[in-house]
Amino acid sequence: MHLVDRLGGELPRSPVTVELDDIQATVLRYRPEPYYGTHVLLHIDDGRAGRELLRNLTPYVASAAEWWRAGEAWISVALSYTGMVALGLPQASLRSFPEAFRSGMAAQADKLRDYGPNDPKNWDAPFGTGQVHIGVSVFSDSEQAWRETVEMARHHYRRLAGITELSAQAFGAQPGDLNPLGYKDSIGQPAIEGSGVEPLPGQGRPIKAGEFILGYPGEGGAPLPMPHPDVLGRNGTFVGLRKYQSRVGTFNRFLREHTRTEQERELLAAKLVGRWRSGAPLTLAPSQDDPALGADPRRNNDFTYADDPHGHQVPLGSHMRRMNPRDTVMTQLADVNVHRIIRRSTTFGAPYDPDATSPEADEVPRGLYFLFLSAKAMETMEFLQQEWINNGNFMDLGDERDPNIGLQEEGATFTIPRAPVRRRIHGIQTFNVLRGGEYFFMPSLSALRWIGGLPAASTRL
Repeated sequence: MHLVDRLGGELPRSPVTVELDDIQATVLRYRPEPYYGTHVLLHIDDGRAGRELLRNLTPYVASAAEWWRAGEAWISVALSYTGMVALGLPQASLRSFPEAFRSGMAAQADKLRDYGPNDPKNWDAPFGTGQVHIGVSVFSDSEQAWRETVEMARHHYRRLAGITELSAQAFGAQPGDLNPLGYKDSIGQPAIEGSGVEPLPGQGRPIKAGEFILGYPGEGGAPLPMPHPDVLGRNGTFVGLRKYQSRVGTFNRFLREHTRTEQERELLAAKLVGRWRSGAPLTLAPSQDDPALGADPRRNNDFTYADDPHGHQVPLGSHMRRMNPRDTVMTQLADVNVHRIIRRSTTFGAPYDPDATSPEADEVPRGLYFLFLSAKAMETMEFLQQEWINNGNFMDLGDERDPNIGLQEEGATFTIPRAPVRRRIHGIQTFNVLRGGEYFFMPSLSALRWIGGLPAASTRL
């Protein structure tokens, strides 16, 4: 289904000032609804085979041209730092990447606050091992097109002796499906200046393209540093992947322990996120869910917090308000627009079960691949993890953490402001446990062709 169809009409167009034909589609293209897909992680045993794979796959990698008209299926390709080493990029190019990217996500665990159950030593293989070299993702709104496209990609890498498939994770959601904790997700993406489409109501002014795509001015007025040569860096972006296992049993027990009725449970669930299960925001539907509002992308993000400064409708510590404070007056000031990310999250495994309350339900394979894109993804994720997700000082909430993806400590609390007395809920648990993570670089189409054409001798430069 095309994005324009889901919006109920043609999108208002605006001038294009970024090179859409050279940018990978996933950077701008919204995840379709319904959606099917697969994330494949590959290891390069032979650099020549890796470069041959890129040469063969690149013609199938969709560009962002007319990104708002999502096609039936598209492929994206991203490379880890160790993958680029294995592919034989020149040493000068390798050194031009940021240190956090070269180190990898596992090595940044302290800065990302990945402790305890989220520690890399607890991650699923092959995450954090340095063995992940190429990430290939297929997105589609058609089951048949998805299967055909995945098989086409597999045909190209399975026939090469120097490529090993480490994992392949199918994902998807059908009409009416919710994420593993029972919510509609992927609402509220940033508008990007020069992408060719006017912002939707509630997106705010378009953010400078350079915050998300290398080679263009950012919010500070100048382009961010990028890998070189220019053909490698320009029109690329960085990608973070974090695999979360959803603890559905723990989540459902928490809701039941702190409420008496189903209506109270649904309201508490909404307060944790800032939206009802349907996606309807509490700012616009404060007392009961409104599925029609939640399903309407022209209305479900069209709000500010100006009339809710103290969080009586949307708690200051809710997941949505932490990840995008909008016009909230914060105790610790920050420019929200320089901390925005493009999200391409995908759900995997069993669907949400509202009746699952046993500890065993926590171990049923289901969860979320949280994919985020930014021209400074490593720096932005460190900020979000340190300041907005696993801290509450920026909202004057002390030690409180994000109720959705925060790593909770024993005795953790969640505050629901209300008059005359706030409600403080004790014993909130970690509902999503990190099971893996990687940093990738998503090159432009020109860069993929450049890497695919590198001579073997480049490894000695």
